Amino acid sequence: MTINDIPVDGKTRVAYVPTIASISAPTTTELNAGILLQSVITADGLIGYEPDTADVDTSGLDSTFDTKTIGRDSFSNTMLRLKRQSGTDTAYNTLTRGTTGYIVIRRNVTSTTAWASTQRVGVYPIICGQTRELSPEANSVSRYEVATKITDTPEIRANVA
Repeated sequence: MTINDIPVDGKTRVAYVPTIASISAPTTTELNAGILLQSVITADGLIGYEPDTADVDTSGLDSTFDTKTIGRDSFSNTMLRLKRQSGTDTAYNTLTRGTTGYIVIRRNVTSTTAWASTQRVGVYPIICGQTRELSPEANSVSRYEVATKITDTPEIRANVA
């Protein structure tokens, strides 16, 4: 039996993109106009971008077993944990309270690979919350978090046009 596991190290690309015409098919031009974030996001800093689906109880009064179907999808506590940069800090200066746009996440392709047609990406319409400076810690870099509230239904299986 051949195992074809995909290691994730170095294979996540994340961008803040200000405008996308069709979230199911973002173009390479739109994606290239964004700000790449994966190098300034901490290793554990892509938070909450995993969907959860609520249960809807379909059991009847006469049921002897609880049955369920799918309900609403949601994302909880979506945010980015980022590293402060010396000099011009583009991410810090861009992702301010009230900023709208899209977080685009590409997984399982080397992060340095350019955006290309047919690549699968997740596109999340967001509005940024207030920047939360994190307390200093020993053996750490200066970090902050930005809440990224999802404002509309995301397209988690988009294909780059």
